[in-house]
Amino acid sequence: MPQLPATPYPAEVRARLDADAEEVLARYPGSRSALLPLLHLVQSEEGYVSRTGIAFCAETLDLTTAEVTAVSTFYSMYRRRPSGDYQVGVCTNTLCAVMGGDAIFDTLKEHLGVGNNETTEDGKVTLEHIECNAACDFAPVVMVNWEFFDNQTPESATRLVDDLIAGRTVEPTRGAPLCSYKETARILAGFPDERPGAVEATGGAGPASLIGLKLAKGEALPKARVVSPRAGQPQDAQPQDAQPHDAQVHDPSPAERLSSHDAPQQTSASDPEHPAGPAAEEGE
Repeated sequence: MPQLPATPYPAEVRARLDADAEEVLARYPGSRSALLPLLHLVQSEEGYVSRTGIAFCAETLDLTTAEVTAVSTFYSMYRRRPSGDYQVGVCTNTLCAVMGGDAIFDTLKEHLGVGNNETTEDGKVTLEHIECNAACDFAPVVMVNWEFFDNQTPESATRLVDDLIAGRTVEPTRGAPLCSYKETARILAGFPDERPGAVEATGGAGPASLIGLKLAKGEALPKARVVSPRAGQPQDAQPQDAQPHDAQVHDPSPAERLSSHDAPQQTSASDPEHPAGPAAEEGE
């Protein structure tokens, strides 16, 4: 059935969004390029991209509502219906799934009583399975409002959502402190995070992320534990291109989750079949 025109924003909301949109548009030489941040902006107002938000973006950028709808439905970060205060995404892509992501997702569905892309009755948590978030070395990964919670288990993920629903303070593994989904959307629209200390609370790459770079540069690594891909006991081993007298033996910290996917591998410098040479860092 044909739909009625979208309900306009109240006057005070429209005035505020117009001012914010003007600031966004000033960043781009062509107004059409501002569509993605404007979609985040309207999402920060209602928690999802409504028909009213689509009409606002279309009018502001001189686009059709069909053009705006095509973009807003293409990207998964734009919600199509009202969502919870916390968007809990469980990575179920290959490595996370193998490491337990599927089990986490199934556990949370049963625990929360919701399905994929559904929200709890109290409006606190929306659960969804998500694709790779480039954190495979910390698998399985759960994200809350796009902040990382690494090395999760069904038990830890259950505690996580219980704390969110109860309003208890929850700290991501790395990155800025949590804020609401609407606040996250405003930050993604390009507006500064004004919370004290939020910008400084960045999270760098963990030890597992850096092993490949160190190997490629021919640097010595600490004594590593290699986990056999077959049924066997872990063995102590040194990378072939490491110098024993340079290695510093240490006990792995909890952050250095040792598993078969972060075992030392041959580098181009030590593998005659791949003589490409060591990789340089970006900008070199």
